[in-house]
Amino acid sequence: MAAMATGSATLDADWLGACHRAADGLRDVLRAHPTSHERVRQTGTRGEGGDDTLVIDAAAEDAVFAELDKLHGDGARFTAVSEERGTVDYGDPDILVVIDPIDGSMNAKRGLTHHAISIAVADGPTMADVAFGFVADIGAGEEWSAWRGQGARHDGDAITAVPPERRDIHDRLELVAIESADPRWIHQALPGLEKHVHRVRAMGSIAISLCQVATARVDGMVSLWRCRAVDAAAAQLIVRESGGLVAFPGYGDHPLAAPLDLLPHAPVCAARTQEALDQLAEIPTVGGH
Repeated sequence: MAAMATGSATLDADWLGACHRAADGLRDVLRAHPTSHERVRQTGTRGEGGDDTLVIDAAAEDAVFAELDKLHGDGARFTAVSEERGTVDYGDPDILVVIDPIDGSMNAKRGLTHHAISIAVADGPTMADVAFGFVADIGAGEEWSAWRGQGARHDGDAITAVPPERRDIHDRLELVAIESADPRWIHQALPGLEKHVHRVRAMGSIAISLCQVATARVDGMVSLWRCRAVDAAAAQLIVRESGGLVAFPGYGDHPLAAPLDLLPHAPVCAARTQEALDQLAEIPTVGGH
């Protein structure tokens, strides 16, 4: 596997190997808590991302930080930004490691298929600065990764010859993934969805839904409310390196200006063409997002 094309020793660290081991750690956590009754247990604390922390969230994050500790011990310097622990200083504020130990926690705790570990490494403060991304869908047993400027991979194979987007006879996108599927936000988004989309799917994980765009399993993806960097940072690079397009509408002058912190700044949308991206970017603004 090729290393990232960069002169930074930290960016040249074995991030993919660390991500694989962290994903194995999450699998171990879920095997140790196989039932929904066990997976709904909470620690009694609230994570820095604002949600109540599940026992499985904390254990999964421990597995990630064990790998970060090893990388730090080998000389890597960075700052971790994680859903549960928040910002953790490993010696360099300019290299960010953005972590969601379980994206799709509700799916995981209820035994539904799609739940993922998501890890991104960036050499700057925004989505545009992400240099490496890794998403492993633990339930489906598949993974995606990307290096900036080197393309994206699915289960280790380069993503090439991606099929074109599909539209129905009314020129609507055939299939679009939606996230943040609160009934109130779906209601607000209905005019835009009806105008531009033939069918929708809600997988319950922003990272996984974005990755479906990378292989054109869906023709686009849109979150109906603001997302956090931990949910989208890795997967948005994977989409872009597959030849797709991503935007965070309403935040700054650049479509990738959303910062890599813990606050929900903007919705995210992704597509295979600029026309589709522009159409989907209209949808989160319904209701004043």
